[in-house]
Amino acid sequence: MDVRRLDRTTLKHENGLDAQRLLPWPALNAPFEGSWCVIAPGTASTPPAHREHEIFTAVAGGAVLESEGEQADFRAGDVVYFPPGVEHRVVNKAETAFEMYSVWWDVQMSHRFAVRHHGEG
Repeated sequence: MDVRRLDRTTLKHENGLDAQRLLPWPALNAPFEGSWCVIAPGTASTPPAHREHEIFTAVAGGAVLESEGEQADFRAGDVVYFPPGVEHRVVNKAETAFEMYSVWWDVQMSHRFAVRHHGEG
């Protein structure tokens, strides 16, 4: 077992939120990447549209998802999927931080995983 601990003192501000990326993690060979994300009260993530598939899992608090002109409440326990090329952002209108975990992947990541995995065999 190799536990990766959240270290809030090393969160890096990127894409309008504070994050701790899953990789690099020498013990992990995965076809995806991930990040613990904290969105401060009264702020929002930047609205990216990128080539990766992405899933957000809400962990603590509540926020609002915005994507392609739609809005939806997003609370602890909820999961949302964004396909490649779809602009999206998370808006935290609350007085407390909103926390979520993001996982993303694309064909290139899957291919690199397959190459590394085959090399482990």
